Amino acid sequence: MKLSDLKTELRQAAEPDDAITLQRFFKTGKGEYGEGDIFLGVKIPPIRVLVKKYSELSIDDAVKLLQSKIHEERMLALLILVRKFKKAGDEERKIIYQLYLANTKKINNWDLVDLSAPNIVGEYLLGKKYAELIKRAKSDLLWDKRISMIATLTFIRKGIFEPSLVIAKILMNDEHDLIHKAVGWMLREIGKRDLEAEEEFLRIYYKQMPRTMLRYAIEKFQENKRQDYLKGRI
Repeated sequence: MKLSDLKTELRQAAEPDDAITLQRFFKTGKGEYGEGDIFLGVKIPPIRVLVKKYSELSIDDAVKLLQSKIHEERMLALLILVRKFKKAGDEERKIIYQLYLANTKKINNWDLVDLSAPNIVGEYLLGKKYAELIKRAKSDLLWDKRISMIATLTFIRKGIFEPSLVIAKILMNDEHDLIHKAVGWMLREIGKRDLEAEEEFLRIYYKQMPRTMLRYAIEKFQENKRQDYLKGRI
């Protein structure tokens, strides 16, 4: 399977009008979190078709593709690595995990993080120590911090909440909206499985949370309880 063929087919699926919309949606303007990112205008369904078709692309070629300036090429690379990771043995999983962490500067938008971090980082660390997530949560790189939080979704799905709550504390006072949303989202996911576990955390920290983080965390609460949190009456 040739990397050049994959790139050609990806461009054949592009819609220029969609590219303009996507560049606005993913904040690619000057000073925005996605500054300089380039979109072809390819939606997720055709990307997933290409992931399946080119699933035998080598890990080396997938990592080469991850260096691209084109958003959809980086997404393809990550989804191919996710697919490979699911089918890999322990040694190959370790290689993919290490390559992923070595390239987080290229996993540089929230959709890229959200589609890959739980399925590679979270899955690899499940049942292991999660010191790497704590390290990434303390990084200066926005995408490292989001990866550290979103990767814990894998733990949450297994009923393991400690990593998410530890990292939520670290990121509590982060300045970026994308981190506020990520922390709030993971707290909400905990609440879906164990509402008391979420509320035990919220009762301690909700008054110091950024508003967006709190709103995401309590989104599914009954309206009267939601208002109590928003108005500081808990």
